[in-house]
Amino acid sequence: METKFAHIIVFFLLALFFQTLMARKEIDGSEVIELQKEFESNFLCLRKLIWPELIGVPTKVAKETIKKENPSIADIPILLNGSPVTFDFRCDRVRLFDNVLGYVVQIPTVT
Repeated sequence: METKFAHIIVFFLLALFFQTLMARKEIDGSEVIELQKEFESNFLCLRKLIWPELIGVPTKVAKETIKKENPSIADIPILLNGSPVTFDFRCDRVRLFDNVLGYVVQIPTVT
């Protein structure tokens, strides 16, 4: 009886060391399974994360507004709308997508 109890305790202790996986639906295609730890990193970003009020604002003004409202943002690249970007997530980056006239055309969010 004592060995069964010891086995159960060892099992739970070992289970604490492993990260759980989040499975994707088959209809989503052949996407990579993410670790739950990576998914939870989205919730670690603090302060303001989205600026819908900046659509139509000149990109230089939008960049200064973002810096003022969230000083933890260190990287604010200005990209032409439709430019290719990486899909990694960083709490210190906001991409500003502008048109040829220099106005923000997509909602700036932490990406």
